[in-house]
Amino acid sequence: MAVSVETISNLERRMTIKVPLAPLEGQIKQRLNQISRTAKFSGFRPGKAPLGLVNQHYGDQVRDEVYSKAVETSFGEAVEENKLRVAGYPNIEHKPFGEAAQDLEYIATFEVFPEIQLGDLSKVKIEKPTLEVSDADVEKTLDVLVKQRVSYEPVKRASKKRDRVNISLIASIDGKEVESTTDKGIDLVIGEPGRMAQFDEELIGGKAGATKTFEIVYPEDHNPAQLAGKTVSYQVTFNSVSQPVLPTVDADFAKNLGVDDGNVETMKAEIKVSLEQEVAKRIKARVKESVFNALVAETETEVPKAVLSAEISRLMQITAQNLQQRGMDP
Repeated sequence: MAVSVETISNLERRMTIKVPLAPLEGQIKQRLNQISRTAKFSGFRPGKAPLGLVNQHYGDQVRDEVYSKAVETSFGEAVEENKLRVAGYPNIEHKPFGEAAQDLEYIATFEVFPEIQLGDLSKVKIEKPTLEVSDADVEKTLDVLVKQRVSYEPVKRASKKRDRVNISLIASIDGKEVESTTDKGIDLVIGEPGRMAQFDEELIGGKAGATKTFEIVYPEDHNPAQLAGKTVSYQVTFNSVSQPVLPTVDADFAKNLGVDDGNVETMKAEIKVSLEQEVAKRIKARVKESVFNALVAETETEVPKAVLSAEISRLMQITAQNLQQRGMDP
């Protein structure tokens, strides 16, 4: 195999490769012999047709397969032999395989990854953040853990913020019903994120058994887009109202978090250790990002077009998936 490499630009290379046909002809003959054992032709028993007849019917196909495989294999060997780091896929050009005489010659044009030359980093300073976990941080985390384990008990009073209400709902646009709940209704915690604040405000003051109607005008940029700019009429029936009950931070609470002896101070100590590990992890990630940014800022390099195209395609695909998940046509 003969290989020559031409430098077109900083990143582009043109490689001319010649592969001897003799070994390939042997592969073609071997493949045709394999086909002849099972090929069926009129007037001949399976496996008894002359090789010339088999070649007449399958020769071009087999030759294309063998030559294509040879191109793939020889290109990989040539790249490895010349220690090239190929970026993306090569553009292969060759004459029709049937015109090959002594050698299978083709030209591969491709990009390579650049050699990175670091700039002057002597004046670059990387600051490592420091942060100590305080008792206040532990209490704040403990407060989150308590709220995550909230339970609810029914009450007879009117609903207020942070209560859980079970409601039956019918939503209409221009008099046409667009949404309704099941007979069991749905549970909502008043004031929780993810809904229009105005909707939750309308749920304040309702008692079990009461029915309320109201309208909400959704903004033009509302998500999901189906409600953007629409006026939606709601009929809400309150099935039940329940108030939140937060657990007491005691031995049972500590045991629920994995502290076998239920010692509250041990639980807080373990929370502090966990927070310290998380802080260390985040500081390490921030320092790593700072080092990376400094390297990028002090280093000039050319990015292969193939890499840019691949990244653009990846981002476009992610964007299209996000739009589809939001019910929009990309």
